[in-house]
Amino acid sequence: MHEYSIVQSLLNSCEENAEQNNATKVIKVVVKIGVMSGVEPDLLQTAFDTFKENTICDNCEFIINIQAIVIKCNSCKKESTLSKNEYNCPHCQSVDIEVLDGEEMFLMQLELE
Repeated sequence: MHEYSIVQSLLNSCEENAEQNNATKVIKVVVKIGVMSGVEPDLLQTAFDTFKENTICDNCEFIINIQAIVIKCNSCKKESTLSKNEYNCPHCQSVDIEVLDGEEMFLMQLELE
């Protein structure tokens, strides 16, 4: 379950950011998880709830935003958000596409006190 190592890294980032900004507490953490990132949101939530205790993130709000796959078709040049995990352009059906978003996880926002 790699969500535990992801949460540990996330908590370390929160502590570093809080220290750099002379904060004593993290109020809110917002992450964006792509549907194809390989990260399970429920497992990430459970891991965060487990490991945040007795850290600077204790009692903080943890918000997970799910990012769908966004592609750009190299044939018709249109951008699309995919509703299914079918990697083809919904406009022209080409498979010559570039994935623009939805494959990664990002720390989007920290609210510090």
